[in-house]
Amino acid sequence: MSIAKIYSRALNGMDAPQVIVEVHVASGLPSFSIVGLPDTEIKESRDRVRSAIQNSGFDFPARRITVNLAPADLPKDSSRYDLPIALGIILAAKLAHPELDTNEYEFAGELALDGTLRPVKGSLAMAFGIHNQQRKFILPKESATEAALIENLAIYAAQSLLEVVHHLENKTTLHIIDYQPDLLNLTNTSLDMAQVKGQIGCKKALEIAAAGRHSMLMIGNPGCGKSMLAERIQTILPPLNKEQAITTASLHSLSTNGFNTRTWQIAPFRSPHHTISPSALVGGGSNPKPGEISLAHNGVLFLDELPEFDRKVLEVMREPLESKKIRIARANHKVDYLADFQLIAAMNPCPCGNHGHPQKTCSCSIEQINRYRAKISGPLLDRIDIVVEVPTLSPLELQDLSAGESSSTIAQRVLKARERQLTRQNKLNYELTNDEVEEFCQLCSKEQNLLRQIVTKNGMSARSYYRMLKLARTIADLDNCAQISLPHISQANQYKRNI
Repeated sequence: MSIAKIYSRALNGMDAPQVIVEVHVASGLPSFSIVGLPDTEIKESRDRVRSAIQNSGFDFPARRITVNLAPADLPKDSSRYDLPIALGIILAAKLAHPELDTNEYEFAGELALDGTLRPVKGSLAMAFGIHNQQRKFILPKESATEAALIENLAIYAAQSLLEVVHHLENKTTLHIIDYQPDLLNLTNTSLDMAQVKGQIGCKKALEIAAAGRHSMLMIGNPGCGKSMLAERIQTILPPLNKEQAITTASLHSLSTNGFNTRTWQIAPFRSPHHTISPSALVGGGSNPKPGEISLAHNGVLFLDELPEFDRKVLEVMREPLESKKIRIARANHKVDYLADFQLIAAMNPCPCGNHGHPQKTCSCSIEQINRYRAKISGPLLDRIDIVVEVPTLSPLELQDLSAGESSSTIAQRVLKARERQLTRQNKLNYELTNDEVEEFCQLCSKEQNLLRQIVTKNGMSARSYYRMLKLARTIADLDNCAQISLPHISQANQYKRNI
């Protein structure tokens, strides 16, 4: 019976379901058909596969060829199925006689017309999806380097279709890739907190935000240093652990630009322009791809000029800020992407930007200012833990100021605060549930009375109440205090306010 079965992987969000490529070569008029919900890229693979097989030294069978991608109800996309389809045809037509058991292997790769293999997107995500299944994976060399970041998985690198066939025939052996990148801290050394003169209060707020991964909004006149501060938060964040780094890199491997293996343990910093669409921010498309909030997973999403973003764009962030993931539903797709990001935002105080400026005069009316600030909805602002004003310093004042603390000094305090949180509760403060807040943020009678007055005066929601307690817990951790005290609650109250 001229049937061959080759195993590959699809990508459905962060999942990598197995796909069985079944090839039947039968007598009849020459034809080549692919079934099983293939998209255009897969349908076009017929010509690539035909040329690759012929240019690899095999005679393409002039028979009736049927390729089935099972399960048939799972949509398939990408050119990664070129290699398994070509192998299936070669084996089903008896053009090669493998000595190794092909059932132990999985294959993915795009074929060039001369039979060489080109890299495919999502190789790390596919490897991550099967890392506990004891499978062997043959990939193009560039893709194998990415997939080899997953430990305890046999990743073979191939450069051509012929190499793969010879490996299965046991004529030559493909080598297992054992790639362990340099895990040194490769942050941008041109950025440092010491370059920001003054702004002591804002830098302290940024340190608190980094220590507990709290969301933050900075308000200030143009040129006061909001973007400069936000860009340097990456220099005070600890590197990602192995699990976080692989999860984040897997999301990046699904995107158009992929990821850099040299900086894969550095917390990502994403800064989309305010003209971004909702789909580009949260993910989507006919074949859903992760958006900016997922590409900022375990890192920072910086939104500069926050009120200039479209209202719909800002509102779609409300649910991911709470659930730390995003579900994208389409007619044929329902995919989940992780979106555990830290939101850092910046805005001007008014449309002209001069409101509150020590030297310039604001030309905006009260109605214009209120309308400008109302672009940020109450529910979204309720999810922002820290709101801080960035004062404007004149060039003459800046000349008289000395450089502040370096990023390395601040990063040490942030790291120690995070270690206290992990020791106490095995998670960072921003991740605490309401029940865990009650357990780990207990207050004495004086602190409870102060908090009760703050809640009554400000009309705080339950969400704001618990977020302020978590913020106070982080401030106490930076002070190396086991108990939340009155100064910690007072400081948290100063940050937790309306704009």
